[in-house]
Amino acid sequence: MKKRHLFAFLGSAIIAAANAQAPKYSNEFLNIGVGARALGMSNAYITSVNDVTAGYWNPAGLHGIGNQRQIALMHSEYFAGIAKYDYGAFATRLDSASVLGVSLIRFGVDDIPNTTELIDANGNVDYDRITTFSAVDWGFLVSYAKDLKISGLHVGGSAKIIRRKVGDFAGAWGFGLDAGAQYDYKKWKFAAMARDVTSTFNAWSYNLSDETKAVFIQTGNEIPENGVEITLPKLLLGAARRFEFGKKVSLMAELDLDNTFDGKRNVLIKSKAISMDPHIGLEAGYMDMIYLRAGLGNIQSYTDPEGKRIKTMQPNIGVGVRIKSVYIDYALTDIGDQSVALYSNVFSLKIDINKKKPKS
Repeated sequence: MKKRHLFAFLGSAIIAAANAQAPKYSNEFLNIGVGARALGMSNAYITSVNDVTAGYWNPAGLHGIGNQRQIALMHSEYFAGIAKYDYGAFATRLDSASVLGVSLIRFGVDDIPNTTELIDANGNVDYDRITTFSAVDWGFLVSYAKDLKISGLHVGGSAKIIRRKVGDFAGAWGFGLDAGAQYDYKKWKFAAMARDVTSTFNAWSYNLSDETKAVFIQTGNEIPENGVEITLPKLLLGAARRFEFGKKVSLMAELDLDNTFDGKRNVLIKSKAISMDPHIGLEAGYMDMIYLRAGLGNIQSYTDPEGKRIKTMQPNIGVGVRIKSVYIDYALTDIGDQSVALYSNVFSLKIDINKKKPKS
């Protein structure tokens, strides 16, 4: 019976975790980030973003594609390759003042053993009864950007559809909205990005066999019930400035503040009303062809076993190369700190497609 308890617990853990997830950490796969350029700058990017990836970071930045069509692709792996993260996007100018973009994100863990039916009706262990399943999160974004008549002001929004699936056991459909703005003032750029501005709602449903439910009851596990998971709004604020050193060398510096209003979080600036998570990014460029990037973020503190207060932070680095209309970027980054998951190598590709004459 003890073995039966163990196998049932392992097989049902991921389902129970989904059901018990706190609203403040809902849809966390959408907070990892996309594009090696941004990841190398520790996600300090909502202000300087000016390409197809703006559909994710700040849809107002889509105006930066000029008269081009752009596509972007990215692949990365986390937790020693267990979790795979993929991203693709396309953007095109509609007319002289507006741009449309679409983005697709997949974060998944595949080939997870399902041991809930390892024990047959006679109480015997039968390894042939082990099957596998995937736990996959999908995000589909449709973004629109508009240049306003106010000089230097760009606005945009994204509608996102979310599909989360845990094998045949559980699944959720979700919907949410993002809204953003960028403002150019002399040599400065400022930005605001409201993520999940109306809150994002995931409706979960579960499909458990009677045998699986019986195992849950026998092992003292709670049977998950259909419900709604809410992702609360978050406000991101940023400022950036580009410095020129002659005609060949440039430096872009950006500081972002991620503001949450769902209680105290383990970030640098925190209170019961609001928590602020700062991150800074730098990008040095040579002839707009070669780029070196660095960033610092995820500043947290914890108490070690000896009672000493420890402060940690996550440095990221990256490089990029532009060859005519092709951009190849690389970042050495992580979704947490090195004690949680090893640093990952992230590559992304961006291509400018033929110039498109804007409609008047």
